[in-house]
Amino acid sequence: MTYRAPVADIAFALRHSAGFSAALGEGLFGELSEEAVEAVLAEAGRFAADIIAPLNAQGDRAGTLFKDGAVTMPPGWKEAYRAWTEAGWNALAAPAQWGGQELPHAVNAACIEMWSSAAMAFGLGPFLTMAGVDALIAHGSDELKRTYLPKLVSGEWMGTMQLTEPEAGSDVGALRTRAERAPDGSYRIRGQNAPAGTRGVSLFLVPKFLLNPDGSPRRRNDVRAHSIEHKLGIHASPTCTMVYGDGGGATGFLIGEENRGMACMFTMMNRARLGVALQGVAIAERATQQALAYAHERKQGRAPGASEPSAIIAHPDVKRMLLSMRALTRAARAISYATAVALDRAERDEDGPARQAAHERASLLTPVAKAFATDIGCEVASLGVQVHGGMGYIEETGAAQHFRDARIAPIYEGTNGIQAVDLVTRKLPIGDGTAVRLYIGGIRRTVAAVDAVNDPAYGWTGVRLRDAVDSLERATGWLLARLRDDPGAALAGATPYLRLFALAAGGALLAEEALAASRLAANGGEEAGRIALARFFAENFAVSAGALERTVVEGADSVTGAEAALEQTA
Repeated sequence: MTYRAPVADIAFALRHSAGFSAALGEGLFGELSEEAVEAVLAEAGRFAADIIAPLNAQGDRAGTLFKDGAVTMPPGWKEAYRAWTEAGWNALAAPAQWGGQELPHAVNAACIEMWSSAAMAFGLGPFLTMAGVDALIAHGSDELKRTYLPKLVSGEWMGTMQLTEPEAGSDVGALRTRAERAPDGSYRIRGQNAPAGTRGVSLFLVPKFLLNPDGSPRRRNDVRAHSIEHKLGIHASPTCTMVYGDGGGATGFLIGEENRGMACMFTMMNRARLGVALQGVAIAERATQQALAYAHERKQGRAPGASEPSAIIAHPDVKRMLLSMRALTRAARAISYATAVALDRAERDEDGPARQAAHERASLLTPVAKAFATDIGCEVASLGVQVHGGMGYIEETGAAQHFRDARIAPIYEGTNGIQAVDLVTRKLPIGDGTAVRLYIGGIRRTVAAVDAVNDPAYGWTGVRLRDAVDSLERATGWLLARLRDDPGAALAGATPYLRLFALAAGGALLAEEALAASRLAANGGEEAGRIALARFFAENFAVSAGALERTVVEGADSVTGAEAALEQTA
């Protein structure tokens, strides 16, 4: 099954649920037009489908070769990456000062989805490079910016993130790698993966090559790849264990201040978290496309009322799985794109309070986007295998690869449990709860708009979304209160709360798309399909909001008091 970039769906989500058209209409992006955006998306879709997607299965089979400390990519990958950078895709959202095109982050997010759908392992390197560019722009010295940004922005050089050690995992405070200041102001780094100072974590730029004054490579730095990981999925991604200081210490250059590295790193990490969210969307889209095509072709059994063998899509249970795949994918896409538009507003809005409000909204939505989109990436890929039946368990169909590739996304860039804790303990209290209350108010306005349409095609959409936002509001208030007097109870409910938040938000955003399609119906819009999908999501997913609320507010003791159930037995 070949990949077809869903350019029309992507553009529709950007315009009508993520809020991009409103921002464009306000002049937030200067002279950028919708026609120009559509042209960019169309060309990105063509490149993803024609150049990158054919490499996906081959890269999965071949993997990356590690020999004598060097990594060799699968056949065709080097050429595809060179063509990708020459076309300017790496520089899409970067500042013009450093060779970028300064297009909105939301447009770049849509492109990242397409690169990752075509081949998740291909898209991983570029979005980490882009995240590194953001961190260097925000926190690097002028000299580091002049030296490294032009080639990082162009894609001639790539960046990576090294923020863990074998024994540390997500506990950055347990890092043992050390950095010592050298007389020339640089640092010498020894250890594995992530440098830490003596009194805290510091962030360093550690180049593969040390440079001559003219910027040309002088000699290899004292850093090497020790081994390549043998992973469940993304086999074509060169994920390596790195070793610093075999010859006395790798040369690194401080980014930001000593012992303040996490503050700098979160600039990179938050952008990377949105990139990982888009990977979840991407895998879900790819799995959905393949399952839908297979369900139309595969004939088995007789659907109700049929006299001949039916395509399996005619069977209600298969139809339910396919609708679940499409609805979850589009809801996750809308949440991720809305996060990207909030980032754009936080950077570009000239009004100070509006810019601050956008920053708070982006902060609120980032953990929701990362966790929900990557969770549903796994769920949708698993359903894709199920739609294929036994053939889904056979590697040759490709359905299993999507499932294997998807599984890392809920783990890296902060596990989804960490995202839930971040949402509850750091993001809900923003402005003493103002940011989340404003967001809930927006969902209520969407529900009111659905009710005002009074169209039977929406079924129970308005009712179910109102129930969901009521549950979200009550659970939010409960958590904000417990953070003050019983934080353990709040942490126990963090993961179900994030899911509740995502279902209410995703249902409202799909409803916004349905409402937009209704308004555009006279112009040949896809009204029926979008209304049907919003209704399906509301009546099959948002309907679980009440149970999630009860889990949050009533289920803490069943978690914190259950030690006896987890005792190890012989």
